[in-house]
Amino acid sequence: MAYVVAEPCIKCKYTDCVAVCPVECFYEGENSLVIHPDECIDCGACEPECPTTAIFEESALPEKWKAFIELNAVFSGAKAGSDANTAGWPESVAGAVKGGDFEAWPTITATKPAMPDADEQAKIESKFAEFSTKPGG
Repeated sequence: MAYVVAEPCIKCKYTDCVAVCPVECFYEGENSLVIHPDECIDCGACEPECPTTAIFEESALPEKWKAFIELNAVFSGAKAGSDANTAGWPESVAGAVKGGDFEAWPTITATKPAMPDADEQAKIESKFAEFSTKPGG
């Protein structure tokens, strides 16, 4: 099973995890990261590096963030948006994916500065509605 980036990453986007990934399976969006499930080798190196505790082994992902399994697959390009189960996604995200109004994100292979106010955003829960479908880079 692959690792999954969940809600705590939104509007923080610390990239400490990227630096330790031996297979470069992270993809960058405007305000979050995702992991490509077919490229992840399940080594676990990234999990302890995340300062917001946003990375989980798929089987350990809290129930409230199960929608992020599909989200990671779609935005990393592992799964077509038309094949995604968007149940539990904010309407803006589900609509963009089902309507084809998005593109898979680019790979990120080096650390970058976190988002402005990342430390404050890390304390906020229920940020899924603020997830941006736009690619980063």
